[in-house]
Amino acid sequence: MMNMIEHFFRRYFLSGIRILMLFLAVNVLFILAIFSALFFDGGLDGSFPVSELSEHISNRDGLLTSDAVAKKLIREGNVWAMILDNNGCVIWDENMPDDLPRQYSLQDVASFSHWYLEDYPVSTWNRDDGLLVVGYEAGSLWKSRITFDADYVAPLFYCCIGIFLANIIIVILLFFHNTRKLEKSIKPILKGIQQLSKGKPVHIDESGKLSEIKAGLNKAGDYLMKKDNTRAVWIRGISHDIRTPLSIILAYASEMEETPTLPEKTRKQAGIILRQSEKLKNLVSDLNLTTKLEYSMQAICKQNIDAVELARQVISGILNDGMSDQHDIEFHEEQPGKAIQLNGDNLLLQRMLGNLIRNSIVHNPSGCTIKFSIGIHDNSCVFVVSDNGHGMSETQLNALNSNEDISSSQNSEDDTEHGLGLKIVSQIVKAHQGSIQFVETIPHGLTVKILLPMK
Repeated sequence: MMNMIEHFFRRYFLSGIRILMLFLAVNVLFILAIFSALFFDGGLDGSFPVSELSEHISNRDGLLTSDAVAKKLIREGNVWAMILDNNGCVIWDENMPDDLPRQYSLQDVASFSHWYLEDYPVSTWNRDDGLLVVGYEAGSLWKSRITFDADYVAPLFYCCIGIFLANIIIVILLFFHNTRKLEKSIKPILKGIQQLSKGKPVHIDESGKLSEIKAGLNKAGDYLMKKDNTRAVWIRGISHDIRTPLSIILAYASEMEETPTLPEKTRKQAGIILRQSEKLKNLVSDLNLTTKLEYSMQAICKQNIDAVELARQVISGILNDGMSDQHDIEFHEEQPGKAIQLNGDNLLLQRMLGNLIRNSIVHNPSGCTIKFSIGIHDNSCVFVVSDNGHGMSETQLNALNSNEDISSSQNSEDDTEHGLGLKIVSQIVKAHQGSIQFVETIPHGLTVKILLPMK
């Protein structure tokens, strides 16, 4: 899989490199065009200040002399200089090479316009008393004269600009074209990965350039689904196998607890066994239910339900089972007398509300007040169960709201039951296309808000 992904991104990386090279080539051509256009008038001069040198060469009654500044310029610039009169004779020179003549014809002087005197690159400057020629070391500079017809200068310049802009547009179009191709190819893969992360089956069309990656993702999805189904079946089997011996333990423990001929200590121990076995039975039942809900193996038998009556039944059942005086339940209807109809599984919804209330009771053994309210908001039935107990940590709240496992952040035996019970609540809400939110009750406690679509 990794090799396939590397091959895919390498291909698109090379495509990006080709686009970049094209862009750079266009820029180079553009710079060369501008370079040529800027020097249509005769080319480049060297960096030596010929005009400044001329200012420091004085003519006094036909006698040419150079001052200290001129000598310094010539020395630091590593150049030589001479002045020719109108007849081509050297009337002044400084550091002039010995191999150069002291007399030049008009043809020789004209050749200076091509910036070369024999092998010496030269620059010239017109003076009132003659022509100043500054020479550089042989081979130290490259000079040339490029001549263009003036009528073609402006069109050529604008043509270069147009070609440059056109190539930029082409590069942008190629970029967006490749981006769309990449997005089109990757989008179904990303969607498949998202489905896989949610535990849903994945099947992607394996045609196209990324067929190997798509096939690998389909194979991984099939494997995980098979693995999940196997785990679900295994948990169901274990739950079923545990249920029978557990029922026997419960029966014997109950019988022993109620046998008056047995010692009191034995009957107390039997009572402990009975209560712990009942907890184990409930835990196995919760585990079996959450597994079925997780893998959509639980049948949802929907029917019309009066939400207010449902809430009253759940509260009455908990009160009838016996509740300590340290706990109190307050029931409140937001819209008294108004019918609130739901279409859902009655048993599952009872389990959902019962788990919320029992969660507050079990995890606040020192006592708390439980407030249960029911109302309507935006065509949804709203159940709110809150208590003023110990509450939960911010980490646990964030985990519950993001549908994550909170068992890793728990530190007591009851906390594990706590997490499983609330997980079942979230699963039942999801199975009824509702939403759930866990928030901290101010100043302390836990508030659970459930929204279920009304009939």
